[in-house]
Amino acid sequence: MKTRSQAIRESIQPLYSVEIDFDGASEAWKLNKKYQGNGTYTYRCMGLTKQGNPCGRKRLNECDFCKIHR
Repeated sequence: MKTRSQAIRESIQPLYSVEIDFDGASEAWKLNKKYQGNGTYTYRCMGLTKQGNPCGRKRLNECDFCKIHR
């Protein structure tokens, strides 16, 4: 015999199919951050070096770039 809560759970149909790629979302979140250790991150400068690589310096508080690329 089913309880009331079990019957209600079976009758509810999901409206949308939700498929989230958590590994991909985590990698995308880390793109503009630098790992500091102990589970902490700081934002990286969004500028590019002369070779075209992303700058690894810490950004300034008021903008998205370091003191060199500002």
